[in-house]
Amino acid sequence: MKIHIQGGRLIDPAGNIDARQDLYLADGKVAGVGAAPDGFRADRTLDAGGKVVCPGLFDLSARLREPGYEYKATLESELAAAIAGGVTSLVCPPDTDPVLDEPGLVEMLKYRARTLNQTHVYPLGALTQGLKGEVLTEMSQLTEAGCVGFSQAEAPIRNTQVLLRAMQYAQTFGFTVWLRPEDPYLGGGVAASGAVASRLGLSGVSVIAETVRLHTIFELMRSTGARVHLCRLSSAAGLELVRQAKREGLPVTCDVNIHHVALTDMDIGFFNAQMRFTPPLRSGRDRDAIVAALADGTIDALCSDHTPVDDDEKLLPFAEATPGATGLELLLPLTLRWASEHKVPLAKALARITCEPARVSGLQAGRLAVGDAADVCVFDPDVVWKVERRTLKSQGKNSPWLGYEMQGRVTATLVGGQVVYECK
Repeated sequence: MKIHIQGGRLIDPAGNIDARQDLYLADGKVAGVGAAPDGFRADRTLDAGGKVVCPGLFDLSARLREPGYEYKATLESELAAAIAGGVTSLVCPPDTDPVLDEPGLVEMLKYRARTLNQTHVYPLGALTQGLKGEVLTEMSQLTEAGCVGFSQAEAPIRNTQVLLRAMQYAQTFGFTVWLRPEDPYLGGGVAASGAVASRLGLSGVSVIAETVRLHTIFELMRSTGARVHLCRLSSAAGLELVRQAKREGLPVTCDVNIHHVALTDMDIGFFNAQMRFTPPLRSGRDRDAIVAALADGTIDALCSDHTPVDDDEKLLPFAEATPGATGLELLLPLTLRWASEHKVPLAKALARITCEPARVSGLQAGRLAVGDAADVCVFDPDVVWKVERRTLKSQGKNSPWLGYEMQGRVTATLVGGQVVYECK
């Protein structure tokens, strides 16, 4: 199908484009930018007047809950949420049931996603068998099955020797290790250590749980030369260590949860379980450091850390509630909110959820040059809408933003040159 998207403000951060230009799509690829290719005759025209046209969003962390946790969410419901949020590519962690530690499981997940013909799904393989932190998986076979990297999700590797061997293996074959830095002996709390946790009587997670683990990871990187992506950093001290590591030339990238850009531990209020995250929300100083690190490029990408759970798991007391929030449909409006509040150019903000996460993953995505895949997000930056249970496509209705108004909403999502979502 040939599609003409006309009259929109085309923003392609990777191509340094920010102008009112038309976009032409054919055979699942970008056929023309600004001017129609010779002989182009559209089968369909989308009017993008007053809207922004950009590459489809790329989310570095979205739990789809299959296999094993279908009572929390299904592949159908979460991919529907993804396209409603303009997300055309996503990376899913390996902490399913069973764990994604065998090629057959990865191939099954990839096949299920392809049959739905919606968002591109890129699994992370388990770094160790069963995520137990003891025996390494067959990374080469998992890569052949479709994994884009290897992770422990939230399960720590307590034995540093095992982590060393994993990084040596990964470096030998050019794989990327995805790690969330938290020392298993210093972590384990439910809120950030500090005045708020003390006042509420909640067990705390100190900043040093993050920094101690970062020191270990960087030392192992120096020894092995392995490429590491750090997932969901949360502290000013941790970000400063990453900044220094990048200056040193270590092959490291990092992301943060979009909720940590907008919220702090003060938002826990009186034990609001919707505010429980892993890592926990930290102080206003840490949030300000995240904003500064986004501005100077220390943080490479924003992610939703989409974690759908059922209602019962959020009705428990704060310390017993399951951490996480649904985020696929809120990644764009929360990014726009950050850009608006901190005077960040729209193109720079969109880079953090399009071309930059694609670069981190080593994939050709998140851009709209001629010949690239026609994965496109069209959104109206001025539409104001209220986050309500009925408005969320995700099966998980857990969000700290329920009842709040958001500005900016996706009006159309295209994957492989096909319109897979339209907001009427």
